Amino acid sequence: MVEDREESFYIWTSLAVVVIGTFMAILDSSIVNVAIPKMMAIFQVSVDHARWIITCYTLTIGAIIPLTGYLSDRFGAKAIYLAAMSIFTLGSLLCSLSWNIWAMLGFRIIQGIGGGMLMPVSMAILFQVVPVNKRGFALGLWGIAAMAAPTIGPTLSGYIIDYLDWRIIFTINVPIGIIGVFLASILLRESPRKLAVRFDLVEFITSTVGIVFLLYLLAESSNLDWGNVWNMLMLVTGIFSLIIFVVNELHHPEPLLDLKLLKIFPFTLSIIITSVLNMSMFGVIFVMPLFLQNLLGYTPMHSGMVMLPSALASGIFMAIGGRLFDKIGAKPLLIPGCIALTIATYELSKLSLSTSIFTVIALLVLRSVALGFTTMPASTAGMNCVPLPLIARASALGNTIRQISASLSVTVLTTVLLHVQNVKYAAYASEATAFNPVAGSLLNGVKGLLMQSGLSAADATAASGSTLSGLIQQQSFLDGINATLIVSTIFSLVAIPLTLLFKSKKELQCEDEKVFIREQQIESEIAID
Repeated sequence: MVEDREESFYIWTSLAVVVIGTFMAILDSSIVNVAIPKMMAIFQVSVDHARWIITCYTLTIGAIIPLTGYLSDRFGAKAIYLAAMSIFTLGSLLCSLSWNIWAMLGFRIIQGIGGGMLMPVSMAILFQVVPVNKRGFALGLWGIAAMAAPTIGPTLSGYIIDYLDWRIIFTINVPIGIIGVFLASILLRESPRKLAVRFDLVEFITSTVGIVFLLYLLAESSNLDWGNVWNMLMLVTGIFSLIIFVVNELHHPEPLLDLKLLKIFPFTLSIIITSVLNMSMFGVIFVMPLFLQNLLGYTPMHSGMVMLPSALASGIFMAIGGRLFDKIGAKPLLIPGCIALTIATYELSKLSLSTSIFTVIALLVLRSVALGFTTMPASTAGMNCVPLPLIARASALGNTIRQISASLSVTVLTTVLLHVQNVKYAAYASEATAFNPVAGSLLNGVKGLLMQSGLSAADATAASGSTLSGLIQQQSFLDGINATLIVSTIFSLVAIPLTLLFKSKKELQCEDEKVFIREQQIESEIAID
């Protein structure tokens, strides 16, 4: 009985420790966005330079995640978690001391190295210490950080930028990081290490080049000149590197990213479903601040407050969803959850300037409830089918794929938003002439009001045309936002038939795992011979 209590205490303290690291890493992906205009003014740089503050952090995370599985196997998950937390904390401190844009970019890379390792190694630790029958609830609590951080980030950052020093968005991580390192060092147990595992430089170089080039091209696709030979060279090099990497991984006895794990069908299915759901989630995270700030005129902090109830709902229902998963499995949660997510996202795609803010909040909360019943149960069900010694590798593989899918979703949504906005603007502008009865009536009405306020006929005519142009721009931008939400609806709709492929809880005592373990044994025997 005493041993059971001690083990239970260790499980929940380990959970608390890794939640700190996960929350910090994901929070920093969103908290910096709001501060970009401020840093542009401080460092006196253009938006093209300033956006690299975000891009270099994202690219570094993409490069380091595949390496995390190897490092965890070689040095132990605890050691890598401590190193990741320390590097992230140091990077945060250095970012707060940046004196120009180049110093900031260099320090953001350091921060990204730590942040990129934190999430996959945190998940690996949880699966190593939490028994199968409690993983759903534990991962639900851990998922609170993953879901709430992107929503809380803009609110917190908006408050800091409005009322405090912008550097606090980085220094706030330092005391939390120090506490996290201290708690991890005394509370986490050492995990088994595989001293014989070898590092393959070719794997690392090809994965880094391929993933970084791919993520960069995805992130910057809307701004790139595809006639530029360097961009085309980067595309060809990235694809070629990934081909070499995949071929090498499939034949290497100790791969950096173990692609053979994809033979475990529930694990592969869970990655596909969570990637699709993440793409739907990022759609709303991407466009709602644009709607609230650019169209309704909210400040970053106020728009964050609108989205805060959905963040709280995601935290509550992540835990509830995890508890239900432990009892009934993933499938009974996934099907209604994906349906509810699809309906809520579709209703959001009908936004107008007269939409009640309470309607927006209610739909965002419904989406968060649905995501709480889908993302973590799907991820946990897949990871439960992975042999325990391969958990670190599986976590690295899953997080790499999800990182790429998140970048892909932002690229797709940005392209859709800009394309629809331009098409709609051209269509509205062609109709908005004095010969159009509706437009002509509006122009004359605005002109009359302006003349009554004291403007001359010529000035009133010019001002009314400018007003009409602004209204057209506003409506076309709103149409673009709604189009991106339709795409997000399609992403969540795609997840519904995929959830039907999930096995029931009893069936997930996976034959795939047994087959995979046997295949590994055979390959090991061949390698020894």
